[in-house]
Amino acid sequence: MKELIHQLENANVGKVSENEPLAKHTTLKIGGPADILVEPDSIDDLKTVISIVKENDVKWTAIGRGSNLLVSDNGIEGVVIKLGKGLDHLEENESEIRVGGGYSLVKLSTIMSRKGMAGLEFASGIPGSVGGAVYMNAGAHGSDMSNILKKAHILFDDGTMEWLSCDEMAFSYRTSILQSKPGIVLEAVLQLQEGNRDEITAVMQKNKDYRKETQPWNHPCCGSVFRNPLPNYAGQLIESSGLKGKTIGGAQISDMHANFIVNIGDAKAQDVLDLIDLVKATIKEKHNINMETEVEMIGR
Repeated sequence: MKELIHQLENANVGKVSENEPLAKHTTLKIGGPADILVEPDSIDDLKTVISIVKENDVKWTAIGRGSNLLVSDNGIEGVVIKLGKGLDHLEENESEIRVGGGYSLVKLSTIMSRKGMAGLEFASGIPGSVGGAVYMNAGAHGSDMSNILKKAHILFDDGTMEWLSCDEMAFSYRTSILQSKPGIVLEAVLQLQEGNRDEITAVMQKNKDYRKETQPWNHPCCGSVFRNPLPNYAGQLIESSGLKGKTIGGAQISDMHANFIVNIGDAKAQDVLDLIDLVKATIKEKHNINMETEVEMIGR
């Protein structure tokens, strides 16, 4: 790893850290160390990182703002690439915008609303990156990324880059083609609509207020843990099964919204996994429903 770190530093691709605790880089504040964490300064730097990593035959993992991640207590093997400041560009062409994968989704929705551009109101409270939102087709309040994406610029595992149309992204509920064909969302081109600024702002504020009143963002969390097994809702199933407020170690099924697991102390990833297993077993026993996680679990 020392030689790989040396190569990455010499390539001047951005910040390179060794044994970096990933708890610092996830909204759950949980996660062991990355062998190497790289924060590229640009798309070209990212391509260089991938090239060096592949030449050394080392595993790599990409993360964004860490809002939908549960990282193992044992950390992540190889190189973790964090998309952030180097991939947070924004270009506007009337109602069409081109935005970097590392751009904050909340920030983007706020900026566009102030300009009277509609389409991102649903995203006003989703604390992730644009790249992560495209990757998992993030959504809320009856809309999602598939409704506004024109195309996405993807860096695939083999080092190739390609623009995929919205249809080619194969979006469905909280999924895209990138779950079966792994890649990094470098950029997204979004199609918005001109609208009434006051009306857009009012909708966004209503969505923010709803999240504040119903979701436990006063504690570290990762967002919704389970997918809704429609027509049922995960939170309602968990609450009706008597698990709301259940605590294991430093992790708790939120007593505000049962589809959230919060870090109320020095929670470990294993505490969260144990709660997830408890929910799955209980819902299966009581309702004969197989619960699927929305949170992405990565690491050793």
